[in-house]
Amino acid sequence: MTRSLRLTVTILCLMVVLVFGMVIARQTFFAGPEEPTPAPVLSDINVYVYDKPRALPDFQLIDENGDPFTPDDLKGHWTFAFVGYTNCPDICPAAMASLRKTDSLLPANLPQPEYLLITADPEHDTPEKLRDYVGFFGDDFHGATGELSVLRELAKSLGAVFVHREVEEDLLVDHSGHFALINPEGEMAAIIQPPHKPEDIASAFRKIYQWTRENHPRASQS
Repeated sequence: MTRSLRLTVTILCLMVVLVFGMVIARQTFFAGPEEPTPAPVLSDINVYVYDKPRALPDFQLIDENGDPFTPDDLKGHWTFAFVGYTNCPDICPAAMASLRKTDSLLPANLPQPEYLLITADPEHDTPEKLRDYVGFFGDDFHGATGELSVLRELAKSLGAVFVHREVEEDLLVDHSGHFALINPEGEMAAIIQPPHKPEDIASAFRKIYQWTRENHPRASQS
């Protein structure tokens, strides 16, 4: 091989290396952010996870201690929210018991959520009555009451509805039976439909938290 040919080959090799290096550098320093991992599919345990958490409306309610309860009180921690009422004869006691069992199954290395009963019967569910009711289930259980229209709007934003009807002068409330999982940004992250199995709820929470931490780190903090 002549000297000029060797020089030409060397120059071509250097150019290939340079071009290759520029491609790698471009991919490393100028590539856009990776697409987020899709939300976990948990339909086999009756759980739907939103790829993009849903914002909740502004509201002014009262908690079980008689203090103001606003969207800010949903921030900084995970919350399992449930729409029901203290005089509920069947669905609510079973749902609250499932949440209490779920709470006992969550390991210490996961964020410890709070549990919120949003009343569908504000006429009877005073803060004092809510305090006595939720207190039975644990220190992390809370209640919220207030104007009926505000409660309906909040329930609607959580995918829940309730209807009042009188039966022999007694007020009964037909209402949704699912749980709404709210992330530490105060957004609805998932809906958990009945039947509620505490083991499945605890497993779903772990998977949702891990996915949120990897894809929406700000919303996973608590």
